[in-house]
Amino acid sequence: MVAVLSLLALVAAGVIGLYALSSVVRSTRGAASVLPYESGLLPQQHAVSRYHARWYAITVLFLAFDMEMIFMYPWAVVVADMGATAVLEMFGFLTVLLVGVTYVWREGALRWT
Repeated sequence: MVAVLSLLALVAAGVIGLYALSSVVRSTRGAASVLPYESGLLPQQHAVSRYHARWYAITVLFLAFDMEMIFMYPWAVVVADMGATAVLEMFGFLTVLLVGVTYVWREGALRWT
């Protein structure tokens, strides 16, 4: 029982100490230290501004290539044991990824101008 009470007292002292430290630090921060870091420049937009919809296509492209690499290595390890069915399943998976890449290409995400 004494161990539990001493542990609770230690936790309470830690919480109170952190709260006091937070209030001391909060009062000494200047305006420059609260701004997001932008290589010394003032931010051009708000930190929680929305992304443009064109980034959706680039995200789909990244996920397509990311998922391809995640599933290709384990497949390459077991393809010899599983035989032709593993090859057919991988071609089906790559077809689904190709549909995603074709969509991104059609949307113009690969156009860098």
